[in-house]
Amino acid sequence: MNLKQQLSQVGRYLLDHELAWGTSGNMSARIDEEHMLITASGTFMGDLNEDDFIITHIPTGTYEGTHKASKETPFHTGIYRRRPDVGAILHSSPFYSTLMACSDTPLLSELFIETMYYLEHAAYVDYHHPGTQELGDAIAEQAEKANVIIMRNHGVVVFDDHLTEAQMRLETLEMASRMIIQAQAAGIKLNKIPDQVVQSFLEDSKYKPRKRLGGK
Repeated sequence: MNLKQQLSQVGRYLLDHELAWGTSGNMSARIDEEHMLITASGTFMGDLNEDDFIITHIPTGTYEGTHKASKETPFHTGIYRRRPDVGAILHSSPFYSTLMACSDTPLLSELFIETMYYLEHAAYVDYHHPGTQELGDAIAEQAEKANVIIMRNHGVVVFDDHLTEAQMRLETLEMASRMIIQAQAAGIKLNKIPDQVVQSFLEDSKYKPRKRLGGK
């Protein structure tokens, strides 16, 4: 399966599992140090074909072909420039994660195994209009210290070394957001895992090697 087919498969999965909707969202995958594939502007996430992916030059943001690259190209290129370890980026607006982005409800990573691992490094950026260089710069700056970025009143961006892990990171974020919001509505107090146990899990458990920022 080539990279375009992998991206198409992820797009269908995100739509089928309510992790994306309509044309609200975009994604990319690194080809090499200087090039990425990114969804074209206005594409429907659940029905992507090979013409819906644009080869884009990471250092300059310029792209090939007649189709226009996603308007969010500035933050995709910004992340890849700052994080050479990143191989895939997903941006979408899932219901519960976006509800978190539109409120002051804090994201918790100390809830269960997957949140300890996939949500260890999360950051927020203030609202900027979609597609602007201001948004691209804000996200690129936070990408140096996070693998999950919550865009206030907009949505979320997650990234990892390959598409499968980026998808899992997004699913974990949405699951945690749903748990936090529904527990809050039901008056249920969530018990956080103690910090020392979290650190022990990240360093000593047999789950997965700890994901270091920048691959370090």
